[in-house]
Amino acid sequence: MLNTVLLILTAAARGAADGNAAAGIGEAYVLGTSLLEAEGGFTKRFEFPFLRGESPLSADNGVKLALTAKLSPVSVNGLAEAVWTPIAFFQLAAGGRAGSGWYLDFFGSDNYGLSLNLPDSKGYADAAKGGFDGAILKAHGGGALQFDLAAIIPGDWNHVVARTYHEFNYKTYTAAKTGEAWYDENDDGENCNGANYYGNLLVGYQMPVFVNTAALLAEAHRYLYDYDTRGLGRDSWRENDIRWVISGVTQFTVTKQLDAALIAQFRSRKNYTDGNWKVLHYRYRTVDESDPWRMEFYRLVAALTYKL
Repeated sequence: MLNTVLLILTAAARGAADGNAAAGIGEAYVLGTSLLEAEGGFTKRFEFPFLRGESPLSADNGVKLALTAKLSPVSVNGLAEAVWTPIAFFQLAAGGRAGSGWYLDFFGSDNYGLSLNLPDSKGYADAAKGGFDGAILKAHGGGALQFDLAAIIPGDWNHVVARTYHEFNYKTYTAAKTGEAWYDENDDGENCNGANYYGNLLVGYQMPVFVNTAALLAEAHRYLYDYDTRGLGRDSWRENDIRWVISGVTQFTVTKQLDAALIAQFRSRKNYTDGNWKVLHYRYRTVDESDPWRMEFYRLVAALTYKL
């Protein structure tokens, strides 16, 4: 549900490395959204110097390790990620996630929580509303290119930053069979066990004032698996297409230890021709091929992060 927001707050627009990271620092966070979603967690960070040199391109070389435990009203998860910086503008990352959850029919929502998303005999969506009936497991590997103008033109007001990250991951729900779709927290329920691509591009400006970061983040998601369960081809429900989330991010320095963030998100959505598409399983809906996608407002996110 909110892994993307966690990524924004902890990776996309970080400034200089914290000198205490080698000994291990902690961060506690809590966030909520306009969709009545909530999440809280704790991250422990470690930094280990590796292949450091004297030049600006290698002075901060090292490996950073982040261990996170997070809890939402419908899930509990543990995450781990290691990031190696072999040169200032390039990073390699690898990590994983393990967790589980339950289904919660919250204010009439029919897709809130962890469950299978299977069509019934009439082709209607039918969520299997179990609890802790399986685990979500994910492994990922990727790389990032990053730029900070202040590295070339030093100055507190010269932090024009850019970062692009791309990864391949494999995600599975142990209760799902091959080709079966499932909900993961508050998403659209179109996940299947298999490989995926994720990429993002962030462009922003960091300032030494209360409003410390203003940024624009574009994210791309694409399923790489191919389960043609109805013999119509994945193109019939547009699973081959890239899905976009565009975010405007503003981050605030409340105190030396406390940061706040406000994020407005928009996402791409499919256009359907069926009058009753809301009750049909997504693989039984008919996409408007003349205009298959649109952009719409997604949610507002407010977050607090406290460095311990």
